Formats: sequence, structure tokens, C-alpha cells
Amino acid sequence: MYNIRSTKAEEFISHDEILETLEYAKENADNRMLIKSIIDKARKGNGLNHREASVLLECGMDDLNNEIYSLAEEIKERFYGNRIVMFAPLYLSNYCVNGCVYCPYHLKNRHIARKKLTQEEIRNEVIALQDMGHKRLALETGEDPINSPIEYVLESIKTIYDVKHKNGAIRRVNVNIAATTVENYRKLAEAGIGTYILFQETYHKESYEILHPTGPKHHYSYHTEAMDRAMEGGIDDVGLGVLFGLERYKYDFTGLLMHAEHLEEVYGVGPHTLSVPRIRHADDIDADSFTNGIDDDIFAKIVACIRIAVPYTGMIISTRESQACREKVLKLGVSQISGGSKTSVGGYVLPELAEDKSEQFDVSDKRTLDEIVRWLMEMGHIPSFCTACYREGRTGDRFMMLLKSGQIINCCHPNSLITLKEYLMDYAKEETRILGEKLIEKEIHRITNEKVRLRAEDNLREISQGKRDFRF
Repeated sequence: MYNIRSTKAEEFISHDEILETLEYAKENADNRMLIKSIIDKARKGNGLNHREASVLLECGMDDLNNEIYSLAEEIKERFYGNRIVMFAPLYLSNYCVNGCVYCPYHLKNRHIARKKLTQEEIRNEVIALQDMGHKRLALETGEDPINSPIEYVLESIKTIYDVKHKNGAIRRVNVNIAATTVENYRKLAEAGIGTYILFQETYHKESYEILHPTGPKHHYSYHTEAMDRAMEGGIDDVGLGVLFGLERYKYDFTGLLMHAEHLEEVYGVGPHTLSVPRIRHADDIDADSFTNGIDDDIFAKIVACIRIAVPYTGMIISTRESQACREKVLKLGVSQISGGSKTSVGGYVLPELAEDKSEQFDVSDKRTLDEIVRWLMEMGHIPSFCTACYREGRTGDRFMMLLKSGQIINCCHPNSLITLKEYLMDYAKEETRILGEKLIEKEIHRITNEKVRLRAEDNLREISQGKRDFRF
């Protein structure tokens, strides 16, 4: 039975409810009046439920699909403006006890190079990331209670925050580790993490158990209920995601939105981010062997419908996707992207040799961070290295309240310009710096609050004089 307020996985993610939703969406794929009414409702910016969003995803009428795409662009601009937050993953260890059939870290893979970074190696990786200009990391590690216990993760977080190199500093560490206990989530919260991220992979329980045949990740309910435990442990910024290509995309699209609705209903705050990765080739993994893959057009439609359904939530796309694909979906809803990423353990310091392959997946967008920053600015986006909300305590419901009210722009817009200025001064190539200075000069005049604009202008001048780390 479907129960949005239940904390039992099979009740707030009800298989029967998803099937009924998919059937309802299919039956109404050509219901012009209904689809128009859903679009009109969504235009108010209050979001849609999973059933309404599934109807939009199923819609096959070109003119209404164009309306859906236009609305997604409008909502993206309304809530997030032209800012794109930058981050990079940092892989600590690829030891793993699970048997996930889509991941090269699986226990039976005997030829992948297994690695675990020491604290000194982590420092060196962080310095390399700081020297690129990164301020925000997503910490990644395989599930292994011996090689990657919670104590190792906590020590690594402290190390990352402690590294200060030249003008560099990692100001926000998001954490993507396996489902764990309330006690461990409480420890992560006390360590000062940003967002706790955990991908569901698929919400289809039967498929989930087949895809995870062995190891602790096999337990569907424990994994799916992780965000409830994280909230109980004091983490109010959580990030959801599925790996598109494992199961039918319409099923997982619906499940993802149901999970977001559950968190909003029970805890008063939905997910801080939603991620939309697609399965990719990797060592020992042939992505083409999975029969539920989706093309770029379907992927773009998914992004647009998610943006319309949950307008308040940040959306992440990684270097799994090509430059062309990322360019297409940025305007449809994506608000965070990675840049200059390495998905191997220790890959930022030492380039990986072919015979020493340890990447979690093949990177499609191999450009440097500076190339991506310049590319974003050429398209009119503001690359943002901002971490202010997390550091000012604007997390969870406090962040969502500001976002939903439209007041967040008085923080996010000037902060994006201030952190971009830091990047331009400390790390950018000359061509990028010149382009960025012109963009800042243009964007500073878009700040309508005079008090905020004048303070931002002062901060920008002080950054030019060598000072750092201003924030609203």
C-alpha cells in the first residue's frame, strides 16, 4: 500500500503505485486538455506530484513538448538564474565488498587495481584540486568496513578541510558513501559535511536485488531508507539519484520523484540535489549489455520534467556526459556540474596508466576546469564556486525557504560573482580571466538590491587587492 508518510521503503516507494502511475500516464499521453492543465499548474513554480510529472514525460505531442521544454527553461531561470555551481569528485578508495554488476569496484573483479589513499596522499590530491581552483568536493569511496570504515572517512574529511595551499581551500565536502546507521550519520553531520549523497541506482526492488546480488548493498529496504536515517542523524541536506539504464527509465523517474515527495512530506524539506547519471563503460563493465539505455533526447526530456516537478532542487550532471549533452541540458534544469574530474583513486596527482586502471567509469567530458569555466561563460552562465549557504547555516528547510520565496538570489548571485572573481585572480588562464571580468561587470548590474550590489562591488575590489573569502 502506498503511504507517503511511512518510513518503510516499500510503502513510500510503492511498486503498485508506480505501475498505476505509468499506466495512467500512458492512457493520457494524448490527453491535450489534461497535459495543458498540468503545464499551467507547473507554471506557478510549486512543482508537480509524481503522477502529473509522469504524464508530461509520456507526452508525445511536439507542440506540448516544446511548451514543456520552454517551461523547464523558465523555471530554471526563475529559481537558479544563470549560475552553475562547480565541483569535483575525490575518490579515496575502490575497495568494495559488494557485487554490483554495473560497477567495476565489485568484489569479483580481480584485475582492477585496488587502491586506498593515505592521509598524506589525500592532502596531495586536495592540493592538486585547489590548484585547479576547486572549492567544493564530492568524497567517494567503495563500501568496505575494513578498508573504508567510518573512522577513515571522518579522518579524511578533517584532512580535506585542514589543507590550505596558497589561496586554496576546500570549503564544502559532500559525501557519497554507502548506506549506514543513524549513529554514523550523526558523526558525519558533526564532521561538517555538506550534502550526503546516495544513489538508489533503481527503485525497482526485484531488479535492484538482481543488480546487487551480494554484499550489504543487496538489502533494498536498508538502502532505500538511508535518507530517513540521515535526517534522523541531523543531516538535512541530502542528495538522491538513479543510474539511468539499469531499469526502465519511466519507472525510475517516478520512483525518484516519489522519494523526493516522501522527504518533503515527512521532514518538511525535499532533497537538496537530484543526480541523473547514465550507465557508462568501465573496466569489466560493458554498458551496452544493459538493455534499458536511453538516448540524449529522452535524457533531455527527463531533465526538463524533473526541473518542472521539483523546481527547488539542485540538479547535478557529471563528466559521464559529453560536452554536447551537457550543453543541451544546462538550460533545461541542471544547476551543478563537475569539471576536470578524475574517477580513479589518486588520479589528480598521478595520471593513470592503462594497465593500472581504477576508474569507476569512463569520463566523456575530459576538458580541464579552466576550459569548462570558459565554455560556461561563453554561453552566458556564471561558473560559481560558492559554498556560502552551507557555511552560513542556510541548509535544509532554511535554504529551501529562501529558495522558494525567491530571496536566495540576494545571496547566490553576488556570491557567484565573488567566487568567480577569486577563481579568475588565482587560477584562470588569461583568455578566461578577460572573459570573466567582462561577465562580472555585466552581471553586477543585474543585482537589483542596491545595498547588496554596493557591498558586492566592495568585495570584488578587495579581492583584486589580494583579500579572499567574502560571502553573503
